[in-house]
Amino acid sequence: MRTLLLIILLASAQAQVVAQAFQTEEQFLSSLTPNGPLPEKLLATRTVVLYPPALTWKEMQSIQQSFADTGIDAIGWFDMDMLLAGADASRSLALYLTRRNVGHLVFVQKSADGYRFLITPFNSKPSFVDPGQSAWTAEHKELAELLKHVYRTAANSLTRQNFLINSHPEANLAINPIVGRRSEFFAIDLKVDQLAVPKFGDEALDARLAELFATYPFKYQLTEPGMSERELRSKGFLYILRFVHARGSIARQLLGYDANKEASEFTSVAFDGTEPITKTLPADAKVFKFYFKHIESGNVFLGTKWDADSSWDQALWNHLMAFKSELKLN
Repeated sequence: MRTLLLIILLASAQAQVVAQAFQTEEQFLSSLTPNGPLPEKLLATRTVVLYPPALTWKEMQSIQQSFADTGIDAIGWFDMDMLLAGADASRSLALYLTRRNVGHLVFVQKSADGYRFLITPFNSKPSFVDPGQSAWTAEHKELAELLKHVYRTAANSLTRQNFLINSHPEANLAINPIVGRRSEFFAIDLKVDQLAVPKFGDEALDARLAELFATYPFKYQLTEPGMSERELRSKGFLYILRFVHARGSIARQLLGYDANKEASEFTSVAFDGTEPITKTLPADAKVFKFYFKHIESGNVFLGTKWDADSSWDQALWNHLMAFKSELKLN
């Protein structure tokens, strides 16, 4: 059953995540239809909370305790970046939620104007929600008042079946997007095996992608967005180009690097043309990190250096140049 579930999620991941590749939190949440009713089974099923980095631990504790009093069984908390980090990360998170029988998602937003909650069902897919899906929404300048509103609304409209609920937020749950072996070197097999390079589905981005790969010395093909890894494998591709897009600290965590929570910055190896240089990027800045993935085994090849960058095309150039440099092809 678990194998079948993984196959289903892998097959649908490409089509549902490609469109999200460069989405911001605001763009993702704008796909929901606000001001809907609270989901009927909210107090009878499991829930996961997606939160922004600005939320403090004290605020998370207050929300978790209030949700427990309300009957919302929030079994886990995940940084919103993990949901939007890329195809492999989204697939991994969706698989985790499905295996834990999560039925609903709570999106927490925090700004200078206060707090906002969006509560909606989880669709059991790597897209997490369907376009236009209804979400209960509420906001208030004071968190305590917003939590009281959630409690009153749920108590007046829903039947509670959840009682044994953790009163402390579980926010350190491991999500591993790498299903195979993780390697900090390049796949030498790429000298002979064909690489699939998924297009973004945007004319300008795809033109830039083709330009960057014009100097790639081995077999590759730009493939249509939405093609599943199974379909790519059936067409003879053995490897696929992948990336994560998240704050530097989250990107490193997802890819298994030492993610020192106290670090304020990370050093990245970049390329100015064909010349290697070093960059210092803030740990809380969004970055792209590319890698090669063996489709059949799920083995991931990250390269020999941390070569993330703030723009996708520079990050890809860094990775391609590092690969050529490692093979002494520059």
